[in-house]
Amino acid sequence: MNPYVLTILLSSLGLGTVLTFASSHWLLAWMGLEINTLAIIPIMAQQHHPRAIEATTKYFLTQATAAAMILFASTTNAWLVGEWEIHQLSHPLATTTVMLALALKLGLAPVHFWLPEVLQGLELTTGLILSTWQKLAPFALMIQVAPTINSSLLVTIGLLSTLVGGWGGLNQTQLRKILAYSSIAHLGWMVLILQFAPSLTLLSLSLYIVMTSSAFLTLKTNNSLTINTLATSWTKSPTLAALTALVLLSLGGLPPLSGFMPKWLILQELTKQELPLSATLAAMTALLSLYFYLRLCYALALTIYPNTLTATAPWRLNFTMITLPLSITTIMALGLLPLTPAVTAMLAL
Repeated sequence: MNPYVLTILLSSLGLGTVLTFASSHWLLAWMGLEINTLAIIPIMAQQHHPRAIEATTKYFLTQATAAAMILFASTTNAWLVGEWEIHQLSHPLATTTVMLALALKLGLAPVHFWLPEVLQGLELTTGLILSTWQKLAPFALMIQVAPTINSSLLVTIGLLSTLVGGWGGLNQTQLRKILAYSSIAHLGWMVLILQFAPSLTLLSLSLYIVMTSSAFLTLKTNNSLTINTLATSWTKSPTLAALTALVLLSLGGLPPLSGFMPKWLILQELTKQELPLSATLAAMTALLSLYFYLRLCYALALTIYPNTLTATAPWRLNFTMITLPLSITTIMALGLLPLTPAVTAMLAL
């Protein structure tokens, strides 16, 4: 793609998100979401491959449906209540419709079916943008409208997403689909705690973006798209393979790593809110996610590819990829757990 065109598209992508962040009026927020969607569609379709075109079409139809639902809900609220402000969304029909529309935009269960299929058709860099940056604008709206939404609906969507995200990834062999189900499970944890502690939701979202960025950048460096090709990673770069296994375990939420922090704090908060059953179910669904992360770690670190590699030896290649983002995100994905006391003190302010 022409660098000037790419610059314009990425600028529009940032503009749409910032516009949604800054808006207090539903129409302005809707415009920001539409700019965001229209800017990423050419980036998704730039490969001119049938799968990429199919994924782009599915994404466009899904996002257009969600945007139409948001416009319908905000218009309904303005008609019944007389308010266009985001914070003044008060009618039950409007709040429920907006919640379902934002769940559709984010890929939360039970309206998650588009996300694995779309992510599977994209290259890893575009998939990274879709899994991280594209979550920010809908989440900003969801945090603003959360106080008016029925808490039972939020808890149900959150638990269903953690269950679907864990269960759906068990039988997958494509890494992009596994990361899509991982995204659904992590977003479920965030929605679960959204109404009780929004600051914890923001913390979870930040750490999810860091860990997912590290995972996508690692897979891009290794050029791995399936579980089988992960077995060649150790031959290419042993250090990166070892770190990748740790990043995947961090995504699963194992204690010595950064990914344990949000799960720990969310379970603690759910217990404080006298929701022990929800906390137990969420913790049990985390075991499902941990299983498929362990599958990846096993393929990555404990197996050797059965055939001799026919590719050119890595040290003979001109390696031009920028590794600084990978280094920063990997360090953050592995080493932030000791900062938990400082983070909890900041959240208490």
